[in-house]
Amino acid sequence: MSFLPNVDLHTLSLFTVLLRLILAVVLGGIIGLERGANKHPAGFRTHILVCVGAALAMLTNQYMYDYFGNISDPGRLGAQVITGVGFLGVGTILVTGRYKIKGLTTAAGLWASACIGLAIGIGFYSGAIAAAVLVFTSLALLPKLEAAFYQHSRTLGLYVELDSIKSYKPFTAKIREMGIAVMETHFDKAGVSPDGSAISIFVRLPKKFLVKDVIDELTGLPYVMFIEEL
Repeated sequence: MSFLPNVDLHTLSLFTVLLRLILAVVLGGIIGLERGANKHPAGFRTHILVCVGAALAMLTNQYMYDYFGNISDPGRLGAQVITGVGFLGVGTILVTGRYKIKGLTTAAGLWASACIGLAIGIGFYSGAIAAAVLVFTSLALLPKLEAAFYQHSRTLGLYVELDSIKSYKPFTAKIREMGIAVMETHFDKAGVSPDGSAISIFVRLPKKFLVKDVIDELTGLPYVMFIEEL
């Protein structure tokens, strides 16, 4: 199938090579713009480079197959790209001192950009464009839906800094007084003053509470120095 009359978009020519690489720049850039606009580690240029590189790998695969015949494996370079991007994505994932993991979505976006680049490079235009639209929609539009859904979640993880280890008992007593069940607690000294204490606590909320209400209530306690949802 061809979008242009008398042009086969699935065979290699100067036109199709340029078309695929430019399409990789456009689709990778669209995903990268969303990441960059939200100040994530891998942004506009990184996603373009990943997408273009993956597209070129598949173009090279097709060229080798056309030039050398069936002695060349048309999927080998693509498989190596997926593995390589996995290592690149690991570099964007951070675990903070508050047990909060950041960068997973960016890493997944890089991996998806590479897959889109592979599809473009082999001439699977419809799949690449459809995937790019869905990835961009997931990154740009779904966070609001996700936040609204999580706001009504019954399970809540909190990172809390207290003014003293002695405040742990009254803090957990206050939580239980609110009808909230404590599921798990971890102590941590990172980022706390010498006299302070930090905990990561996971609780299950009753139906009458929203996540925001619980955080607001606990923030007002005199011995709570800092509180953040995990």
